[in-house]
Amino acid sequence: MRPHYKFWPKGLPHALTVPATSVWHNLKVSAERYPDKVALAFLGRETSYRALAAQVDALAGTLHAMGVQRGDRVILDMQNTPQLIVAHYAILRANAVVVPVNPMNRAEEIKHYISDSDAKVAITTGDLAAEIAAASDALPSEQRLAHLIVTQYTDAFDADASGPEAPVPGWRDWLLTQHPLPALAGGKVTPWTDALAAGHPAPEHTVGAADMALLPYTSGTTGLPKGCIHPHSSLMHNALSGMYWGLATSEVVGLVVVPLFHITGIVSVLHCMVAAGGTMVVMPRWDREMAGHLISRRKVTSWTNIPTMVVDLLASPNFASFDMSSLSYIGGGGAAMPQAIAQRLLEQYGLRYVEGYGMTETAAPSHSNPMDHPKQQCLGIPFITTEARVVDPETLQEMPVGEPGEIVVHGPQVFQGYWKRPDATADTFVEIEGKRFLRTGDMGRMDEDGYFFMTDRLKRMINASGFKVWPAEVELLMYKHPAIQEACIIATKDAYRGESVKAVVVLRPSHKATTAEEIIAWCRENMAVYKVPRAIQFVDALPKSGSGKVMWRVLQEAELEK
Repeated sequence: MRPHYKFWPKGLPHALTVPATSVWHNLKVSAERYPDKVALAFLGRETSYRALAAQVDALAGTLHAMGVQRGDRVILDMQNTPQLIVAHYAILRANAVVVPVNPMNRAEEIKHYISDSDAKVAITTGDLAAEIAAASDALPSEQRLAHLIVTQYTDAFDADASGPEAPVPGWRDWLLTQHPLPALAGGKVTPWTDALAAGHPAPEHTVGAADMALLPYTSGTTGLPKGCIHPHSSLMHNALSGMYWGLATSEVVGLVVVPLFHITGIVSVLHCMVAAGGTMVVMPRWDREMAGHLISRRKVTSWTNIPTMVVDLLASPNFASFDMSSLSYIGGGGAAMPQAIAQRLLEQYGLRYVEGYGMTETAAPSHSNPMDHPKQQCLGIPFITTEARVVDPETLQEMPVGEPGEIVVHGPQVFQGYWKRPDATADTFVEIEGKRFLRTGDMGRMDEDGYFFMTDRLKRMINASGFKVWPAEVELLMYKHPAIQEACIIATKDAYRGESVKAVVVLRPSHKATTAEEIIAWCRENMAVYKVPRAIQFVDALPKSGSGKVMWRVLQEAELEK
């Protein structure tokens, strides 16, 4: 009897049999069960499950006509929109693999996603199309995209809509702008409306549990981002487990504001909601006033979020006018929820904030707090069908209760390995008592109740409002700046984001006049905004070891002592 089982959600099994069907099959079933039920609500327009499934079939037919075959990878680069949801399921419907890309990424970053995944088709929005086209055009001809499908935001809502769900003033310009379609060297650009109206039949759906469904990229301590191979089975396990864990039924109404390019949004929100047949209230970006209005108006029952969103909403001067009474589930991860905020939610609204823990490699949760027995600032207990341990990072021996060590995870949601990287795959797995465990690189401890807590991390990573920034990736990009001789990325304290990015830079002798503002401006042009250093420190030399390696820990420790 594991100690955490005494806090296990009542009625839930400790393990789950993973269905043999694909993730798309969940949409098919929900559309057959609830054809007229609202699947999506977006800026005042509603889409039924019947209509959603029909759009998915139409786009899957076009993808098949473009040459997308079983197992092919397709780039999906969008903000949260109904089009993203249609495209995600259409790619799966066409027996292909979704490659989600952060819409904040710039052309220099996107090149790697296209070339490494061998994608020949990408789907995006008008405001991002030029970046993808530029990325593709910059690649050798054999690595370029053959097709780019582009949607405008107004394809999914009424531009002249008014009322409480119409776009807030700050959103109107970027949502209403009709962006011209870019040229694509050696390829064809197709408007979204044409792709849906083409009339191509969807192919026979032939994939199942063992086939690859998702290739999300994650960075690490060295090199460029690596693709994580997830079959339908790993996604299905966590989608259904998350649905059962959160007591989601067809009556669930979820606020969909965590990014749907991120593993948490994909699995714990999108896949869970579709499997349940729930209603998704979609926000393209975070806005606390809009969130408050939507929770009140749509009677949102479930809200998975990043803790900074909750902090921001509670700080709204209009918060007292929002009706939060419909919420029965509120939780998230990516960063710890401040204890004072969690306590306020409990005391004022009777809501227990449910924190969880997971990685791209574990299809979101490997741990979660039980809804009835959550502990604050805690990773939770091992998820359904999951075994987790705290081990000595060197000997892999299990640590005593309360003693820190590396968290390792075994379960059906663990990915198969890194795309084209057998070396990295071998390094991230260990065998313990005949079982294959994932090394998370996170240091934690387990208390006497079987709950896990983070204590530190082995990985060199910066957590900025839940966005993970990998210093090695930012450094590789910064070395392309003509003025930079050397750069080391470290974390700096940030009162709101928790951590922000700082660059310690050695300038080339020929570029000593370069300013911090110039470097930051260049970074904004060449990398996602959350990766851009908020501070630049110029130094004559970086500290190095006898072997010539940059001693980043020395710089990091000095920064944290300030």
